[in-house]
Order: sequence, then structure tokens, then C-alpha cells
Amino acid sequence: MPHEYPALSPEQKKELSEIAQKIVAPGKGILAADESTGSMAKRMQQINVENTEENRRFYRQILFSADDRMKGCIGGVIFFHETLYQKNDAGQLFPKVIKDKGIVVGIKVDKGVVPLAGTNGETTTQGLDGLSERCAQYKKDGADFAKWRCVLKITPTTPSNLAIIENANVLARYASICQQNGIVPIVEPEILPDGDHDLKRCQYVTEKVLAAVYKALSDHHVYLEGTLLKPNMVTAGHACTHKYAPQEIAMATVTALRRTVPPAVPGVTFLSGGQSEEEASMNLSAINQCPLHKPWALTFSYGRALQASALKAWSGKKENAKAAQEEYMKRAMNNSQAAVGKYVSTGDQGAAAGQSLFVANHAY
Repeated sequence: MPHEYPALSPEQKKELSEIAQKIVAPGKGILAADESTGSMAKRMQQINVENTEENRRFYRQILFSADDRMKGCIGGVIFFHETLYQKNDAGQLFPKVIKDKGIVVGIKVDKGVVPLAGTNGETTTQGLDGLSERCAQYKKDGADFAKWRCVLKITPTTPSNLAIIENANVLARYASICQQNGIVPIVEPEILPDGDHDLKRCQYVTEKVLAAVYKALSDHHVYLEGTLLKPNMVTAGHACTHKYAPQEIAMATVTALRRTVPPAVPGVTFLSGGQSEEEASMNLSAINQCPLHKPWALTFSYGRALQASALKAWSGKKENAKAAQEEYMKRAMNNSQAAVGKYVSTGDQGAAAGQSLFVANHAY
């Protein structure tokens, strides 16, 4: 007979639930600006800009200092450790800049993927050691939610049961530690889009992975009302020759979620997973238009799909800051519309809106 040891007080639960709901308020999603220094190097390389701390700071300042339109589109921003302690040109810490807009500050807390022995090239995510102390410090420094990414891939032999269970348990332990420290955990079991599998195979794997994740969260007594889920959309592999319509992707995605994600979870914030900016908006809108009952907010937690055009417009030149900001705001407003099922493509492509953002074996 299981016994309940209530780890959280009613006050703690109330705080976590309110933070989660604020992030996914209607029409709002998350700007994932938590690319590591290595990931930023790849982004900067694409526009021939040196990956210095100052260039990273200046680029993120462009995103964080967008005008008041940002308030209606962005509920939360995920920071990388370095960014949490950087300041804008006026000397204000970035978390304050974001909080002054009424937006919740988040932080990436995992330490990256490592090989999982006994598997065919599969991985688990490290960073549980010292996580409680890091969370306590981040909470003091202004962060109210966190992100931890696990990665699974679809091949003829993967994901294995071992990888599914191990990653589910790691996510549950992380979530439990976050909640003890007053931080809302975003649970991210990403199934990579690499491969030539069809939509049906991705749906099947997504269901198995999410079912395991919610079993683990239950086993670890995680308070679901104070969590968010960051999954992949159900899409065919990048090398699949059959192209599926947004409505088919939407039906497969919502069906998978309905079979696995408890209604207690306040919101599902999809990752863009290498989709182009335009695809990510179109598919999110179709998901919200899907005729099936959807008890959670279905919104976005995009990195590349909010930033590709902005990065290109900036190209490392200070005088382009305003143009880059406009590109970012355009995408943010499009995705805000998509989060309520009202995005219609205008054909007005941004600097990189239609470009594939797929990166094989994406890591950050």
C-alpha cells in the first residue's frame, strides 16, 4: 500500500500553480533563450559574428528589450546561466528587465546529455548532483521556473525501454527537486525529428514516452498543477518522404496528449524541433483548432522558431537592432495567435521564416 508523504505545503502548491498558470495564460508562450555558449557559437557562425560574451549579451538584449507588445505574447523566458547575471546597456539585470514586463523568468538547469551504457547510442541527462542548491540560488536570483531536457530518438531499435524509463525517472527527480525550492519544472522529453519514420510511428513512441514520464512523476509525488510539459509535436521524421498536413499533425499530437497527459497539467508548451518558423506557427494553430477536447493550454516554448529571422536581421550590427526586434515581435505575435488557434499565414515571410531549422542530433 503506497503511503503519501506530503512534501509540499498548501502555500507552496498555490505558489507553484499560480506561476505555471501565469506562464501559459491565454495567447502567451515561452521564449527559449537558454542556448548554451556552444549553441550560440553555431547560431553566430551562421551570420558570421564572433561568439563573444558581449555579442551574446547584446543579442539577448535585443530580444528582452522589445516593446510592450511582448507582454501580450510571452509569458515566460528561459535563461541560460550566463544570461541570468548579465545586464542591459542601462545597467539593469536581465531578470529585472523581464519581470518589469510582467513576464516570468526561467532557467535551464540540466548539464547536458551523456551516453547511457547498455543502449544503442542512447542518452540520459546529467545535472541532478547539486541541483537543489542551484535551484535555491536561482530562486533567490529571480527565477521562478526551470527547464530540463531529455532526448530520445526513433530508429528501428530505439527508443529502448531502458532509455524511456531512465529518462522518465531523471525528469521526475528533477521536477521534485525544483518544486521543493519553489520553482515550477518544465518537463521536456524530446523525441528528435531525425529519421525517416512516419507520423504513426512518432505518435506511438510519443505516447509510450509520455505515459512513462507521467507514471514516474506520480511515483515521485510531483504536484502536477505546478508543472508544465515541453514535448515534441507528433511529426514524421525529417527524412520521411510523405508530407503531412498541419491538420494531420494536429490530430496525431492532440490524440497522443489526450491518451497520456493528465488534465491537472496547466499547459503544454511545444518545442519547435527544427521546424521552420512558419511551420511551427501553422502547426501550433492547427493543434489549437483540433476538434478534440483539450483540457490544457497548448502553446509554444520556441527557441529557433522565434529567433531565426531576428538573428538574420541583426547579423551582428548594432544599427540593425530595431529591425531584428521587429522580426522577433512578428514571430511572437504570430505564435500568440497560433496559441489560440487564430494564426493565418499571410505569406509575409520574415528574413528566415520559411527556412528549415532542422539540425541533425540537435544538442545544446
